[in-house]
Amino acid sequence: MSVFESRRTALVHDWLTGMRGGEKVLEALATLVPEAPIYTLLHVPGSVAPELEAHAIHSSWIARLPAARRGYRRYLPLFPSAIEDFDLNGFDLVLSTSHCVAKGVIPPPGALHICYCHSPMRYAWDQEHVYFPRRHGPAARLRNLLLSSLRTWDAASADRVDLFIANSRFVAERIRRYYRRQAEVIPPPVAVEAFAAKPSHGTFSYEERSEPVVRAAERCLMVAALAPYKRIEVAIAACRRLGLGLDIVGTGPELRRLKRQTGEGVAILGRVEHQRLVQLYRRAFCLLQPGVEDFGIAAVEALASGTPVVALGHGGVLDIVDDGVHGVLYGRGEPRASLAEADFEEDVTQLEQAIERCRAQTFDHRQLEERAERFSTARFLTRMRARIEQALAERTMV
Repeated sequence: MSVFESRRTALVHDWLTGMRGGEKVLEALATLVPEAPIYTLLHVPGSVAPELEAHAIHSSWIARLPAARRGYRRYLPLFPSAIEDFDLNGFDLVLSTSHCVAKGVIPPPGALHICYCHSPMRYAWDQEHVYFPRRHGPAARLRNLLLSSLRTWDAASADRVDLFIANSRFVAERIRRYYRRQAEVIPPPVAVEAFAAKPSHGTFSYEERSEPVVRAAERCLMVAALAPYKRIEVAIAACRRLGLGLDIVGTGPELRRLKRQTGEGVAILGRVEHQRLVQLYRRAFCLLQPGVEDFGIAAVEALASGTPVVALGHGGVLDIVDDGVHGVLYGRGEPRASLAEADFEEDVTQLEQAIERCRAQTFDHRQLEERAERFSTARFLTRMRARIEQALAERTMV
């Protein structure tokens, strides 16, 4: 009998409304504990992988509030209370995957709580002014009070976690800074084999791809949630100035605003089927990441596809891309929180220069593929299983 079979395990996740990076981590963890129920603030049936839908899923009372499916984010101040309302008595292992409040669930006495942390809440901590640029007026003052209360709860509830596992060194540092806790780093799982390109030779330039690609014009690619911190408007402006096409895969709250900025050659595609995504990676000459990524699963998928990455040289991408080897990193150092016009112009110019540098280089496909292999699902599961078993053994010895 494996160590997992002898434990009654609960999985806890923020919300289940689509298959993004966090849900792919949950999907992988769920294979280790196939009988474990999932506790989440909100579940939209059919929105996640069948492997997750097959689990018993328990939603919080947030799901019963008006217009919760589409507008659940408006209930953010209620999230801490909702996650604490779950009764986990009877479980002796709690595995949470958290970028919001899941790590604040209250484990039963004696249970081991391991949190795979994608990031402390960005909008409550260091990216408040990116998400909420309006800083004046009664509404802004009320928001500041609510976020202050949320930060207090977020820091205090970190003590409910026995072991933090971060998805990158960048997130581990944020956990140390805001929670005063140490975190081990295990990169998230990426289905690299599903994107792997098969070149006929070891190196390629943009005119020499492993498969013939017919393009009317050179195109860049972004695969990202349509959220403010992704800085998608920077990519749109840079590509338009360079006369390059840009395909944007993703959905999110910024969709309406970003559509007003698109013009000829820029396409917001929303969610796409896997095979279409593979084709988009392979026809793009680079993937763009102008925002600070906690990790950057899309960067790994791009490398597995034989496509280099052009990214802001800060955050989780530093665990993935070596400048000049797997793509181009630019603007190293602390990122700007300000979205002032002058800063925006400088960001666009830096990205333009980085794209031009990428176009002038030739990349070794084998090096891209080998780097992507470091982040395979198999490696993730091996490392997570070993670390959970170690933590359980240490708890037994105490």
